[in-house]
Order: sequence, then structure tokens, then C-alpha cells
Amino acid sequence: MSTTTDPLDLNYGVDDVPKPFTRALGLSLQHVLTMFGATIAVPLLLSPALGFDGTQTAILISSAFIASGLATIAQLTIGSRLPIVQGVSFAFLGAFFAIIGAHSGAEAMQYIAGGIILGGLVEMLVGYTGLIGTLQKYITPITIGPVIALIGLSLFGAAIGNVTNITDDAGEVVAQGNWWMALLVITLVFLFSLIWAPRNRFFALFPILMAVVVSYLVALVLSLTGLLEESNRAYVSFSGIGGTPWVRSVVGEQAVFFPWGLPKFDFGFFIAILAAYMASAIESIGDYNAVSRIAGLGKPDTRTISNGIGAEGVGCIATATVGGFASTSYSENIGLIGLSKVASRYVVLLGAGVLIVLGFVSKIGAVIATIPAPVVGGIYMALFGLIAGVGLSNLQNADMDSQRNLLIVGFLLFMGLAVPYYFGQVPADWNLWGIDWLGDIVSSIGSSGIAVAAVLGLFLDNVIPGTDAERGIGADLRADTEGTVA
Repeated sequence: MSTTTDPLDLNYGVDDVPKPFTRALGLSLQHVLTMFGATIAVPLLLSPALGFDGTQTAILISSAFIASGLATIAQLTIGSRLPIVQGVSFAFLGAFFAIIGAHSGAEAMQYIAGGIILGGLVEMLVGYTGLIGTLQKYITPITIGPVIALIGLSLFGAAIGNVTNITDDAGEVVAQGNWWMALLVITLVFLFSLIWAPRNRFFALFPILMAVVVSYLVALVLSLTGLLEESNRAYVSFSGIGGTPWVRSVVGEQAVFFPWGLPKFDFGFFIAILAAYMASAIESIGDYNAVSRIAGLGKPDTRTISNGIGAEGVGCIATATVGGFASTSYSENIGLIGLSKVASRYVVLLGAGVLIVLGFVSKIGAVIATIPAPVVGGIYMALFGLIAGVGLSNLQNADMDSQRNLLIVGFLLFMGLAVPYYFGQVPADWNLWGIDWLGDIVSSIGSSGIAVAAVLGLFLDNVIPGTDAERGIGADLRADTEGTVA
């Protein structure tokens, strides 16, 4: 990578080590705080669907911290070596929910781990062999935009599910929903991110985190004063904290490695997860370009990008071994580099170490797990809508006055919602032409809007004639779902 920006523009360059150590530590904590919201978001969303209690949710959050630290270290050492943070990816949520729909609890996490490991091996192969450079020219904004948009759109049910009533088989309400708390969160997100952020740097950096903190404090006060009953989903309960150990053990039950049990493998789930890997890889390529320029380096060469994607595969496999979720690059931390003008690789590496330490202190995860479901639901209503908007913003790189592009994009969005609905109605023993394993593959792909849009988009965009300018080929893309939401 060639230097194209005056190093004096930066307070610390890529190879610089800020001194004293306390300064470097403080700079690294900024990275941890910046990614904090997104890191806990996915575990908090998936935990209710998995049926986990407070202690299990704490372990899940703890695993996410450790996984993010390990994935970041892999990126900094055997990857692109750019100062880029890795964290939990939203691109995989559709596939994960499909797995949770077929299995529950720890068993679902075992299948998730198996799918992540297989997909990670493919990503390593695509990255370290340089194949990603060849594949790039076939993946244009016409495919990328709808795929990322559907990450947000297809998860509306998960967001609403955190806010509404919970009923038993007889239809009786067992836990009362709370829309007011969710609306408070949404209001604060808009207030902090769009109104106060331009006036105050603190709110510009942490709008989502502050919305969670303020809403949590409101729910806590209402719970302590008795204005919220325990049957209300906005009630803050600390019952799960006591049963959570202070420090994660390396061996034994729910230890650091494979806390949910050994991975299980299902080819259909693997195919669905593979589509998410494709979306994640494309997002990361945009991030590599962005951070390289912000750090005073030129456009990253093919080897840098290939090594980065390969290392993301390594990082994802590492996350599966510690019971976490697939990881990807975080562009909110790239924004932090631009604001602070600190591009030190050492600072990011130190931040990865802090994440691992936080992960081992499982009481931290237990406290985070007390955030009420309606608060989480409110965040996701804003968050998933933003993800959909970010996906559609990719289309500005293509010619959207083209009838070809309008038809393809609209069709992908529609089918990404319609096909999963269809497969949600088919019986459990459904097969294709009497072939069970083929039916499993088609069903797994069809159940994921992301996978449907990816497969159809790659086919239609590369088969139907269109010019490079029309398709947006050659444009520098900035399409990172995680980077815009945390």
C-alpha cells in the first residue's frame, strides 16, 4: 500500500505506538465504547428467540466480546493489517433465525457454530487464494443493495416481538408488552443522532448507546417505584445476575471453548449462512478502502483485500469456538479514526485485548442482560430501518433511471420477502422431486430473504445485458450494516 496522504494529517500513523501506555489504553477504550452497542445488540436480539435465561444470555454476551477480540487480532496480524475492528455481524441474522426456528436453545447454537465454521473455511479459501478479486466484478450494487436492505426488512418481526405481549398456547397473556418504552427509545435515537449529534460530539459518537442508557434508567426507576409490574416486559429484573460467575472458566460447563456443546452440521443451514458471508465480505471490502484512505494509505491492493477476507474467515471460526457469532469489520470504528486522527494499529490491538478481558468478566454480560426487551425492540425498530436505508443507498452507484435496474431491484426486494413467507407455510416433511436433501437445501435458501436476493441478484444481474456504468461497476462502495447502527 502506498502512502498518498500527508502523515502530518494524523496524530498517530498505522505503525505508531502512542506513549505513555495510559494514553494508548484510553484511545483503545474509545474503540471499545464505539463498538459496544453493536456488540451486545445481536446477543440481546437472539437470546429471547433461543429461550435463554439471564445467566445464559450473560454467557452469550461474554462470548461475543471474546469473539470480537479474537477476530480483531486475526485481522491485525494475518489479515489486512489495517487498523480495523471486527465485531458481531448483522448480515447473518436471517440465517440464524432460520436455524433457531428449526432448533432451540443450546442445540441451535451448535448448528450456528457448525454453519459458521464451514462458511469460515470457504471465506478463508476465497480470501487467501485471491479468488475474491475475481468474484468482485460479478457482484454489483444491483445485488448488494437489495441484499443489505433485506437484512433490515426481513427482521421486522424480531423487533416487534420484543415489544408485544407474550401469550401461552391458550392465548392468555403471560407477559405484557410495552410500546411506550419502545417509542421512548425511538424518540431518543432520533433526538441524539439527528438533532443533538451535530451540536455535540459525544452524541455524534454514541447516539445508540445513550438511547439505551437513558431508556434503561427510566425503566429501572419505574420498576423500583412499582409503576411497572414484574409481568410487564419493560420491568428490570436483576434475578439472573446472582447465578452468573464473576469470571468465565476455561474448562467445565459453559466454559470459554464450545460453551453450548460441540458444533453440529447441516448442509442446508450452511448454504443459507454462506449467502450472509457473501454480503459480509462485500461490506468489508468497502471498509478496507475507507480505513486505508483515512489512515493515510492509498487504495488497498488486491493482496491486502484478499488477506483481510481470509482473516475474517479465521476470525469467524474463532468466534464459533468460543460460542459467539460471525464477525465482520465495523465502520463506526473507522469513523472514530477519522475523528480522532489516531490510526495506530497498536491502539486497535490493545482494544482487542480489552474486549477479551471484558468477555472473561461474565458479570458484565449479566448486567447487560437486564436490559428490558422493549428497550431492545425500540432500538431495533430504528436500527433495522437504518440498515434497509443503507442497503438502498448502494443503488446511488448504479443507474436507477434504467428500466433494467428498476425491475431487477424491485423484483429482488419483493421475492426476498415473498419466498420466505411461502417456505414458512410448507410442511416440515416437504421435499423437492422426492429428494429430501435437495429439499433441505432449497428450503434453507428459500427461508432466508438474504439468500433469495443474493442468488437471484447474482443470476439476473449477470445474465441480463447491461453496461458497466449502468450496473455501477467500478464504484467505490461504502455499504456496512454494522457501521451505521452502533
